[in-house]
Amino acid sequence: MRILFFIESLTAGGKERRLSQLMKGIRSNTDIDFNLAIMSKVVHYKEVHDLNIGIFYIIRKTKKDITVFRQFYELCRKLKPDIVHCWDSMTAVYLVPACKLLKIKIVNGMVVDTPVKRNIFNKDWLRARLTFPFSDIIVGNSNAGLRAYKAPESKSICINNGMDLARFEHLREPALVRKEIFGDISDNFFVVGMVASFEERKDYDTLINTAVPLVSVRNDIRFILVGDGKDYNKIKGKVPASLSGKIIFLGKRSDVESIINIFDIGILLTNTKVHGEGISNSIIEYMALGKPVVATRGGGTDEVVFDNRNGFLIDPENSDQLTEKIYLLIGNQLLMDKLGKEGKKMIKERFDLEIMTKNYVATYKKLYSL
Repeated sequence: MRILFFIESLTAGGKERRLSQLMKGIRSNTDIDFNLAIMSKVVHYKEVHDLNIGIFYIIRKTKKDITVFRQFYELCRKLKPDIVHCWDSMTAVYLVPACKLLKIKIVNGMVVDTPVKRNIFNKDWLRARLTFPFSDIIVGNSNAGLRAYKAPESKSICINNGMDLARFEHLREPALVRKEIFGDISDNFFVVGMVASFEERKDYDTLINTAVPLVSVRNDIRFILVGDGKDYNKIKGKVPASLSGKIIFLGKRSDVESIINIFDIGILLTNTKVHGEGISNSIIEYMALGKPVVATRGGGTDEVVFDNRNGFLIDPENSDQLTEKIYLLIGNQLLMDKLGKEGKKMIKERFDLEIMTKNYVATYKKLYSL
C-alpha cells in the first residue's frame, strides 16, 4: 500500500504536529510505504527529514496559481499512490481532480475545528461542500467537528489526536526552569499557564482581564503565556509594565513540555465568536503532564475536558468564572492532584500515539481493500 500525505505546511501547529507524529508512528510500526507533499518549504518539524521518505514541494506562485493542480497531478502519476490523505481544506481542493482522474482513493482530513460560521463565506465550510462528495473517507479529530461540518455519517470517522508520550519524559529540572523564568525567588509561586497561538481564535483578552487584577492583589501567582502570532504585541501591550514580571510572555519555545511541567494549571481560552476547537493539542499536553485544565466550553473541548473530573469548563469570555476556578484550585492540592491524575489516565487510554497510529492504519487498510 502506498500513501501520499498532502499538507499546506509543516510550521508549528496542531494538525502539523499530528501528521509528523503519525508519520513517525507508521515508519516505526508498519511496512506501509508513504511520501509527503508540502506547499511550503518552511518545515518546523525537522524530524520528518529523518524518516527516509520522499518529500515533494508544490509551491504556489500566487494565491490563485492554477498550475498547482497540474503539479499535483504529475506527482501522483509519478508516485502512483493508492491513497492520498490531505490535512487541510486547500489541499483537499487541489487533490480532487488528480485523484478522480487517476482513480486514487481520498482520505479527507480537513476537519480539525468546529466551524462557527457555517455558510459559503467561510472558506473551509465552502471547501468542505466542494470536496466531501468526492472523498472516500472524511476524518475528524472530534465528533463535534464532523457534526458541525455536516460530514456524511456513512463515510466519516473520528480519530483523536495521538501524542508520543516519550516527549514528556526526561524534561529539564523544574527548579531550573522556574529559576530561568522567575529568577532566584521562585519556589512559592502558583503558576497559571496557557500555550496557544496569539491569533483571533484564542481568547487572550479574558486571560489578561483575569490575570491583571489577580496578580495585583496576590504576589504568589504568576501567569505564563507561551506562543507567537500576529496579535502577540497587541496582547502584550495590555499588561501594565509594572506587572510584566508577574504576567510573563515567553514567545515561541522549543521546550514547551518543560515549561508546561512547571504549570499548576493549564488554560485554554477560545474566542467562540470566530472559532470552535477540535481537539486541542495544548489540552492533551497539559493532561499528559498531570495538570488540571480550565478551558472554554464548546466544540471538541467538551470531548476531552470533563467538568470537575479532569478539569473545569467555563463559559466564553467569563473572567469571573476563570478567577473562581483559579481560587478553587490554588487552595486545594488534593483537588488538583485528583483532576491531574484523571487527565493523565485519559491521555494514556485515548490519546497515545500508538492508538492514533493503529486507528489510521486500520482506516487505510479498510479503504485499500474496497
